[in-house]
Amino acid sequence: MPTSRARRRLFTILLATSSACTTTGGVSLRSDGSPGPQECPEKALEAMRYLKLHVGDAALVELDANQIRSRRITLYDGPVESVLLRDLGPFEVPTRLYGQVWTSGPQVVIRWYEAHPPDGDKVPICAVARLSEDQMRKRPESKPGTAILDGSVASAVVVNAFR
Repeated sequence: MPTSRARRRLFTILLATSSACTTTGGVSLRSDGSPGPQECPEKALEAMRYLKLHVGDAALVELDANQIRSRRITLYDGPVESVLLRDLGPFEVPTRLYGQVWTSGPQVVIRWYEAHPPDGDKVPICAVARLSEDQMRKRPESKPGTAILDGSVASAVVVNAFR
């Protein structure tokens, strides 16, 4: 039976080696904690083709359904529910977008994987949050695991892979 010192050493080694390839929901992380490349699932690509959603199609979205129209919002690592402010192809306002937030890098990364139209079924999609002029950049007072942004709105942009 290993001593407590040996167990601590083993735990430290496992923790150190696992942090280099840590994943969140199957997504590999870069050294700064931001998500690495990820393929768009075939079902999402198929659904987007059927709905005639093309790479680059975009619409305004409230980033967090719980912080609508806030001047400054705090996002947390993990799941996010967003709300379309403009129609995105066949998805009408107020379709919900469900995805994941990463706050570890210098900018917030949001990837959406599902759309939930108000009167419809869940639809797999691939979209990212984009905002020019560094507006997805975290405020300096953001604590680990969080990102404070100066606004609640960004563009949801359709992609065929996450880069």
